[in-house]
Amino acid sequence: MHVVTTRRQYKDKVYETTLLRLSYREGGKVKNETLANLSHLRAETIEVIRASLAGKALVEAGADFDIERSLPHGHVAATWAMANKLGLAKLLGPACGERDLAIALIVARAVAPGSKLATTRWWASTTLASDLGVAGAGTDEVYDAMDWLVARQGLIEAGLARRHLAPGGRVLYDLSSSWVEGTHCPLAVRGHSRDNKTGKDQIEYGLTCCPEGRPVAVEVFAGNTADPSAFISAAEVVRARFGLSDVVMVGDRGMITQARIDALRKHSSLGWISALRAPAIAALASAGALQMSLFDEVNLAEITHPDFPDERLVACRNPALAASRAAKRDALLAATEADLEVIKAACCRARRPLRGADKIGLRVGKVINGHKMAKHFELDITDETFSWSRKTEAITAEAALDGIYVVRASSAHNTGLDAPGLVGAYKDLKFNEAGFRSLKTIDLDLRPIHHWTENRVRAHVLICMLALYVVWHLRRAWAPICFTDEDRPPRTDPVAPATRSPQALTKASRRHDDNGQPVHSFPTLLAELGTLTRNTIVFTGGIRITKLATPTPLQHRAFELIGAPIPTQLRTK
Repeated sequence: MHVVTTRRQYKDKVYETTLLRLSYREGGKVKNETLANLSHLRAETIEVIRASLAGKALVEAGADFDIERSLPHGHVAATWAMANKLGLAKLLGPACGERDLAIALIVARAVAPGSKLATTRWWASTTLASDLGVAGAGTDEVYDAMDWLVARQGLIEAGLARRHLAPGGRVLYDLSSSWVEGTHCPLAVRGHSRDNKTGKDQIEYGLTCCPEGRPVAVEVFAGNTADPSAFISAAEVVRARFGLSDVVMVGDRGMITQARIDALRKHSSLGWISALRAPAIAALASAGALQMSLFDEVNLAEITHPDFPDERLVACRNPALAASRAAKRDALLAATEADLEVIKAACCRARRPLRGADKIGLRVGKVINGHKMAKHFELDITDETFSWSRKTEAITAEAALDGIYVVRASSAHNTGLDAPGLVGAYKDLKFNEAGFRSLKTIDLDLRPIHHWTENRVRAHVLICMLALYVVWHLRRAWAPICFTDEDRPPRTDPVAPATRSPQALTKASRRHDDNGQPVHSFPTLLAELGTLTRNTIVFTGGIRITKLATPTPLQHRAFELIGAPIPTQLRTK
């Protein structure tokens, strides 16, 4: 049965008839039988009949109802929408339960990072677990999914490399570390801690990015791995796994050492961009190749020297950096002298004076090495006395090079870049540094690491890297409604400090956009999206419906910037 409304016009009047009809087949033809004329009923009553015949459940207006459950939906839906837009599911591998769990772990890491046990409890309080079918998953299933994911790491990273790395282009690489809780992880050893956790075992991990800063690959190393060793491993990954033999590797001065450069020249056609370390810069200055007169009119100059054949050298001087280093050195010298004065007083006091050259030397060593100023002091230690003096000539020589750095690059691979372009390419390592900040503190809380086995540690870092990949794109898409500077002017001088655009300064001062809407940081925007809930409503009589809360203008805008409608339910593709 169904309701049909017909209209016919006679002269200037329209006649409307509403009929209740029954459709049936007779002799292979569809026929209709009119059961009743509903034209005399009110329009509201006719709509009730129409909806009821269509199978819709109806309740009395104003009837009692309860909101049975209200689950945060908007933040996971937005992260999921971006992951879908990026083809994350296809990138990970064929559809299976482990893939759904891996995707849920990545989305959860981007929205609310926590331990794996905390994550399984958190996602049950959102729409993520029910929509992906992982609500009943425990830690054993999560660990199985991590093992499945890390086994596919090479294929996943190769897929990202095909998307974002190109022959003849550049590859950014940098290394960081994070401490490990517990004592059973074979990768966790003591090493140079970038987190200032000197009393903790740690792991190291190298992040490979495209020139725009998208993470492409991550590799985990033991905590005492030297930067140059990690760089050679990354170069081999780019060459062998990604099949890119003519790209330029960009790394910092502690990573691309002379030994690593020699190895690249012998065994690979990869190019490189890095910078000279302080002793090499001092040697150039002593040889007369680096003079302050180079910077009289400009703050960078391309130079040559026979010690660096087949290389391009670009010397730069940043006055702001020079002032900062000078002030820091003066403060450290003063602090060191203040501490040395305490030791000197201990040697001269009348009661229980400090005696013995060995004891005095131990105390002096702690002070002078703590501030890393030993190279600037001449020490005189006897069994009963202690004195010191500054090495003024050494301090003056070091001060003369304040703010100066030298970018070095393979000449055969960087012919398309002028001197400012080389400096800018080296400074693109700031994208890796931003990635590490996002991984470690701002967004994803990679540290500390609680896993014990190598595979689980590698899987944890891989999940964080894939979450960073999604967050990188979300931050770009949401720049108009966040404090992000989306209109940063192009840098005409790569040595000078970066400046913010007038639009960004206006957003920062007003804290509202041109439409009067509040401007958010990335975390507060996610929190605001989390207020878009999916509600289960139960009416009297047992009728149950599911309904999204009405999105706010900001929530609508956030999904528009992603280029996706607000999904009522999350589905894998």
